[in-house]
Amino acid sequence: QVQLEESGGGLAQAGGSLILSCIGSRRIFSSKGVGWFRQSPGKKREFVAGIERDGRTTWYGDSVKGRITIARDNAKNKPYLTMNNLQLEDTAGYCCGATSYTLSDRGAEWGSWGRGTQVTVSS
Repeated sequence: QVQLEESGGGLAQAGGSLILSCIGSRRIFSSKGVGWFRQSPGKKREFVAGIERDGRTTWYGDSVKGRITIARDNAKNKPYLTMNNLQLEDTAGYCCGATSYTLSDRGAEWGSWGRGTQVTVSS
């Protein structure tokens, strides 16, 4: 059952920026951490970033540290993923999910997945 819906993907040039967001129910955002995973053809799903429900704790995948920032607006039930200095390897489908496990980067500990939004980075 899809419970989150992503937006903000698209085409960007290397070195550019994109902002992703997702929206879901208040029930999810009031009780769970949220974040993103990504996957490209032929590759394993990769953790990107997560943020705890109070917004005070964030954690990131090693490949995106320093370039990506996650934040959330609980009043709007929306997290935001700001992606700077985009690289070709950032090309992937990005899915928003929710978790009860702080600092988790294991997909099995996440749920309420959205259908995903495609990010394509060109040179």
